[in-house]
Amino acid sequence: MSLLTFTKPHKIHFSECDPAGIVFYPQYFVMFNNLLERWVDELVPQGFAGYIMEQRFGLPTVHLEAEFKAISKMGDNVMLELHVQRIGRKSLTLHQRCVGVDGVLRMQVTQTYVTTSLETHQAIPIPDALYQALTAQQPV
Repeated sequence: MSLLTFTKPHKIHFSECDPAGIVFYPQYFVMFNNLLERWVDELVPQGFAGYIMEQRFGLPTVHLEAEFKAISKMGDNVMLELHVQRIGRKSLTLHQRCVGVDGVLRMQVTQTYVTTSLETHQAIPIPDALYQALTAQQPV
């Protein structure tokens, strides 16, 4: 399994929807953040919580482009997908999608994250454990 692509099923919950019963658009960003956390949990031994709380590294968003294609309704089963587009020295760019089980693209984002020190709040090189996990998966 390539860790440069990560996919998880998700059922749209009541708490993610507006009064019309469709996903309230900011909730997609919460879904994708949760997907990112699950992905990092599988990438590095200390997981996302250890990356943030113990090692004191951050992974904030510095650029985000979103495109909404079709609605998702409460009870819909979707696939949340994460694809690594670029690995830089201090940042990485991910393409994330929400796709219905019917194959219809509901929403997609391209998001650039920068690695930071939570002590200085400055950009830092991608920490070794994360960088090695990412680059070990790249084709030669």
